Amino acid sequence: MAVVLSTPIVTPLGINIDMTKNLGVNYSPFPKVHLFSVSTPLRTRKPVVTVVSSRKSVKNIGTGLASEDKKLLLERYGYDANEFSSQSKKSRRKEEERSGRNSQKEEEVVVQPRTTHRLLQVLAGTAKRKKLLSLKGMDVRPMMEVVKGAAFGILQAAGGCPTSLRPGRWLDLYSGTGSVGIEAISRGCSEAHFVEMDPWVVSNVLQPNLEHTGFVEASVIHTARVENFLERADKLVGKDRAFDYISVTPPYMEVDYEVLMNQISKSAAIGENTFIVVEYPSRTTMLDSCGCLEKMTDRRFGRTHLAIYGPKWAQKPRKS
Repeated sequence: MAVVLSTPIVTPLGINIDMTKNLGVNYSPFPKVHLFSVSTPLRTRKPVVTVVSSRKSVKNIGTGLASEDKKLLLERYGYDANEFSSQSKKSRRKEEERSGRNSQKEEEVVVQPRTTHRLLQVLAGTAKRKKLLSLKGMDVRPMMEVVKGAAFGILQAAGGCPTSLRPGRWLDLYSGTGSVGIEAISRGCSEAHFVEMDPWVVSNVLQPNLEHTGFVEASVIHTARVENFLERADKLVGKDRAFDYISVTPPYMEVDYEVLMNQISKSAAIGENTFIVVEYPSRTTMLDSCGCLEKMTDRRFGRTHLAIYGPKWAQKPRKS
């Protein structure tokens, strides 16, 4: 809209300008208003149509509008129904592909191959210095050599022979590599039973170690959980045939020592003359007895502790 005024305008230089003369417009006491027409056509926006539909696995239930009704509705508002359906199919396909890729990424778990190396060795006896296989990583944590040497030294001294063990049978619970049971056979035990629940460790670590040391005939392997073995010990090893030695070297964070030792004390695997060697971590309280056996010693090796239970006749006389 343009407004033309008939009043003269005074410029800063003092010159009066008559707008009616300059613009060539006839004088009128009222201001004239000129309306300009717009030559550019106005743009019209199509109304936005939103069609909501839900897909369910059950047919003919909660499907919303039928496909024909959707088509008529889109055509009424000037949309191409075929183009709309093709775009919606493409978007749905992209979403499904995206969700499929995400689910595949979540399901894909990188499993590292399990490998072994020969770092352990037999400390004494007939198989002294023979190297033993062990699993790389922390899946199987064998007893440290310094702890193993101290344990066997105490057992040999308690049996009255500092250089070897009293002949007998050894039960290696949570055996893993079998290094403790193999050490026992090497030092004089006539037989060793190995309890290990991991079939891969049994076939790729424990069995090769027994073959390498030549102790296969003196060994019995039980591929089972320790809890299940202790419950059925009388059937697996025979009645009135308690073991002379038992070693307990479980994964620290996976067992409750109070429950485990209570189960061992009630098992047919122990007798009045049994020695029990227990490796346990710091901040773990071990009882002074296990069934009819009393604690002989309790030593510390860094973060590892070693407790040995034995019969009363093997106890050292206490200093008064």
